[in-house]
Amino acid sequence: MRPHETTQTRTLRASIGRRAPWITALLLAGSLALSGCAATTAGTASTGSASSSTTETTASTASDATTTDGTITATSAAAQAFLATLSDEQKEAVLYDYDDETKTTSWSNFPVTFVQRAGLNLADLTDEQKTAALAVLESLLSDEAYATVSGIMGGDEYLLENSSSTEDSLGQYYIAFFGDPTGDSAFEVQFGGHHLGINATLDPSADTITFAPTHLGVQPAVYTDADGDEVQPFDGIYTDAFAFFDSLTDAQQATLTSGDVTMCAPGDTCDFTSGDGLTGADLTDEQKQLLLDLIANWAGMADEQTNAAALAKIEATLDDTVIAWSGATVYDMSTGNGISFSISGPNVYVAFQAQQGSAGADVDGVSTSGWGHVHTIYRDPTNDYAGSVTQQAASGMGGPGGSSGGPGN
Repeated sequence: MRPHETTQTRTLRASIGRRAPWITALLLAGSLALSGCAATTAGTASTGSASSSTTETTASTASDATTTDGTITATSAAAQAFLATLSDEQKEAVLYDYDDETKTTSWSNFPVTFVQRAGLNLADLTDEQKTAALAVLESLLSDEAYATVSGIMGGDEYLLENSSSTEDSLGQYYIAFFGDPTGDSAFEVQFGGHHLGINATLDPSADTITFAPTHLGVQPAVYTDADGDEVQPFDGIYTDAFAFFDSLTDAQQATLTSGDVTMCAPGDTCDFTSGDGLTGADLTDEQKQLLLDLIANWAGMADEQTNAAALAKIEATLDDTVIAWSGATVYDMSTGNGISFSISGPNVYVAFQAQQGSAGADVDGVSTSGWGHVHTIYRDPTNDYAGSVTQQAASGMGGPGGSSGGPGN
C-alpha cells in the first residue's frame, strides 16, 4: 500500500477497467498476470495466472517490492525476459542509447499520429511478447498506478470501438528502453500511447526512480467495460483533489481560485512560473498532507520507499509551492465543465486541465469533453529534460502540446 493511499484510491486500484482487445484475449487465455485487478470498482481483487514461470515470478516479485532496489531489480528482470522474446531486429528497434535525443522528443500528450513514440508498437507483437512487455510495466508500477494506467488504456480502447473518432493512435501503445535495462547503469522505460506517456528513469547506483516527465490523460472519464461494469480511471485523482479543496477555508478557496492555473506543455521550454495562488505556507499540516496525497498520483507511482523519497523531496519545499484552481468546486460530473489546477514548486510541477472539446471522439450519451477529457503533465523542475522544445521541431508542431484544445488528443 502506498504511504498516502486513500480509501477511494484503494478502491480504484481494485478496478483496472477494460483492456485493449489483445489484452482481453490474453486474459481469457489465462496468459497475463495483473496484480490487484477486479471486475468492478466495488469488487474483490483477483489475479490472473501467467503463461510462463518467468512472467509469473517477475509479476510476483514486482507486487511484493517495497523498496527502490526491489522495483529496479524486478523491472530489470522483466525487461530481460521481454528482450529474450524479441528478434534481433526488434531488439534494435526497442533499445536506445541512454542519452539518445529521441528520449526528449518521443513523449507527449499529442496522439501518436502527431508525435511518434519510440520503440515497438505492442500491436505488432505476438501474444507472448505483449505479455512480457506488460510485465515490465507491472513490475515498475504500484498496483494502484498500474490500475490507473490500465484504465486509461481501456478508455482509449473504448473510444476506438464506440466513438466517431478516426484517430489511428487509439489502441496503440509503445515501449522503449534508453540505456541497458539489464545492466548496472541508469536506464529509462518509456511506455505510452494516445493518453499516456510514462517516462521512468531507474538508477541502481543512486537507488532512485523518477517518473518525471509523465503524461496521464483520460477520455472519457466514465465508461462501461466489456463486462458491463462502470470504470472511472481518474476517480482516485478527483477524490484526492476535492479532498484537498474541501479541506480549505472559504478564504483559502478564494485565494486558490483567484490564482493563475498554468500549463507547462511537453514541447515547451518551461521556466516553471508559478503565478499567483495559494501557497503551501498558507496550509495547515493536515492540508499539506492532503496536497501531498494528490501529488502522489504522479510522483508516487512505484514502491513505498521510492514514493516516500519523492514526496519527502517535494514536502521539503512545499511552503514555496503555489496551487491554483479553476472550474467546478464540487465533485459532480453531471454538471459544469470539469476542473483545471496547477501545482508549481521548486521540486514539483503538476498541471491538470479539462479539455473543452471532444477532439472528434464523440459517443452518444457519454461525456468526452470537460470532465470527460483531461490531460495532465508531471515534471520535476530539478531534473527536467534540457531543451525539450526540440520535441516541437521533431513533431513539426507550432504550438504547445499540452494546452486546451490541442489537436486530436
